[in-house]
Amino acid sequence: MSDTTRDSSFSGNNETTIAAIATPPGPGGIGVIRISGTEALPILTRLFSPRSKTKDFRSHQLYYGWIIDQQTGQAIDEVMAVFMQAPKTYTREDVVEIQCHGSYLVLQDILRQIINLGATLAEPGEFTKRAFLNGRIDLTQAEAVIELLQSKTREGLGIAMSQLQGHLGEILRTIRHSLMSFRAIIEVAIDFPDDDVEIIDAPAMIEKLEQEVVGPLQQLINSARKGRIFRDGISAIIIGHPNVGKSSLLNALLREERAIVTPIPGTTRDTIEEFLNIKGMPVRIIDTAGIRDNAEEVEEMGIVRARKKLAEADIVMLIIDGTQVPAEAEKRLYEITSNKKTLLVINKTDLECQDSTVFSAAFPQIPSVFISAKTHAGIDELENALFNLVTGESKWDPGYICVPNVRQKTSLEKTLAAVERVIEGLGLSLPPDLLAIEIQSALDHLGDITGETTTEDILDLIFDQFCIGK
Repeated sequence: MSDTTRDSSFSGNNETTIAAIATPPGPGGIGVIRISGTEALPILTRLFSPRSKTKDFRSHQLYYGWIIDQQTGQAIDEVMAVFMQAPKTYTREDVVEIQCHGSYLVLQDILRQIINLGATLAEPGEFTKRAFLNGRIDLTQAEAVIELLQSKTREGLGIAMSQLQGHLGEILRTIRHSLMSFRAIIEVAIDFPDDDVEIIDAPAMIEKLEQEVVGPLQQLINSARKGRIFRDGISAIIIGHPNVGKSSLLNALLREERAIVTPIPGTTRDTIEEFLNIKGMPVRIIDTAGIRDNAEEVEEMGIVRARKKLAEADIVMLIIDGTQVPAEAEKRLYEITSNKKTLLVINKTDLECQDSTVFSAAFPQIPSVFISAKTHAGIDELENALFNLVTGESKWDPGYICVPNVRQKTSLEKTLAAVERVIEGLGLSLPPDLLAIEIQSALDHLGDITGETTTEDILDLIFDQFCIGK
């Protein structure tokens, strides 16, 4: 965790006490209301009637009692309440949490009482924003909270958790420390331009910059695509001619009977979309109407939608009947997927299939896998092939640090560009004051990621992605 307090100009009115419902909408066993700020404890003292009368609330201790309506004096709900004294809280401010029954009406009534006593309704992400502004977390950790809430698989959750624990921030701080060291040397050269001693050893500085800065930056940038895949997932479309087993393949991948399957060609008239987890990779599978000529009107509408989904998809699963020699119609279908990553799925291995050389000759240079959508034979191999096609790897490496979003990747690329200009300048023996400008540019772009130099409008865009109460 970071221990740096941010510039107060970003914090707005931090003397304002904020409150919000912290649990999702809808009925539940427990509902939680969170209060943060200097008035958190006074508000609790006025609202809460503990069963065991006490003058003082001990920090981080649960108390049982009732929330009392300030106008009627009647109990609103039976609750557990906890006061957490700053700085050992999520926001590093005094924090109160009230655990009541998860009734919408009860939660709203208690929140209304809190607002009437002087608290302000929290904006989306304001609790986490205060944690960042008060130096408990850096911006990479704040963004990791969003990733954690939006994770679709355990692997995506692992990436978010790694970032929340500060691993990405630690790498960036190491890079920043190296850049600061280089800047110090350059500033000495600026301050003592007439010294006979050569202060800047260009070859040595270039070597250290490449090892300590360029290498780690490139590794993080290269990881961004993988981070996007495990955060946002990919879309994979199943296309083929009618009656080759597209819907059966969808059912086999989902391990349930999601799509209607009949021996009648053209059963699927519209696209069917489902989500599944393939080795930790979120995948949106799209089953489509069979693409063929001379389809009747309703089926043709499905084919039009299939072509539109094809244009939007990341991956194409081109499924063909393995018992038949590929005809020109199948080859034309392959041609319309030539600009996409495509996996050839050869179905019906439960019957007598053609030799594999027949398919490799008809569909050169694309990976293929034999399956039986009917018996589910080869489905595991199909999932492995999809994972490899997307990631270029055979399995997920849980120890890999990923950059999960475009904002961070863009800032890293700008940092790298500035460092490369420094290296180029060293090679050309440019004056140290020019090198200092580029070093500072690199530091500023790096600071955009961790929050040291991030503008307020960017912070607002980031924290607006949160739900209220987090």
